[in-house]
Amino acid sequence: MTTIGQNLKHVRERIATACLEAHRNVEEVTLLAVSKTFGPEAVRAAYAAGQRAFGENYVQEGVDKVAALADLPDTEWHCIGPLQSNKTRPVAEHFDWVHTIDRLKIAERLSAQRPAGLTPLNVCIQVNVDDGANKSGVAPQEALALARAVAGLPRLRLRGLMTIPEPAPDFEAACALHARARAIFDQLNAAGLGLDTLSAGMSADLEAAITAGSTMVRVGSAIFGQRERVAA
Repeated sequence: MTTIGQNLKHVRERIATACLEAHRNVEEVTLLAVSKTFGPEAVRAAYAAGQRAFGENYVQEGVDKVAALADLPDTEWHCIGPLQSNKTRPVAEHFDWVHTIDRLKIAERLSAQRPAGLTPLNVCIQVNVDDGANKSGVAPQEALALARAVAGLPRLRLRGLMTIPEPAPDFEAACALHARARAIFDQLNAAGLGLDTLSAGMSADLEAAITAGSTMVRVGSAIFGQRERVAA
């Protein structure tokens, strides 16, 4: 087994343990392997170990990787980085998911640019749950209005919410942060939006996120190792 395969096994064991302790079914939680800055060969190693869903932060890198790995069936590509208006077309044409919708203009462009021959683009609203000054995301009190507007657009399928809270000092504090996202998620569902995805939790805090109700954890370094910084 490759190092990436061993790392994946360990991460899956962490997810299973967290689900057991939270009295949740492990099948409720999807593992998204964040492959940004790692080449196609790393993705191939993860694929060989059974991983199918991959997250990319940088649009051009992601598009290039999608093309390089087009021979791998059933691969699912998620755009999880901040998205600018001038980069929506390649995302609409090549990705399966976008997690970072924080304003209607971006959603409208994705909707207009999604090719008719593809299935609707799965999207999540990014919410800034802890008011981080340097983070993207709609304010919690504005999430419902944005979600309703996005849900009405053609060629998109609103799936849920995504959050990236600041690192917490301990497990309880991390759970509390992720619980804020779950509360917004529940509020939107109470309004009839029918969401099924709460994208929350990364390598350092996936257990807390799962405890709070995350259905998708985005794990990079615990699978692929520490990454070098690259330009967008």
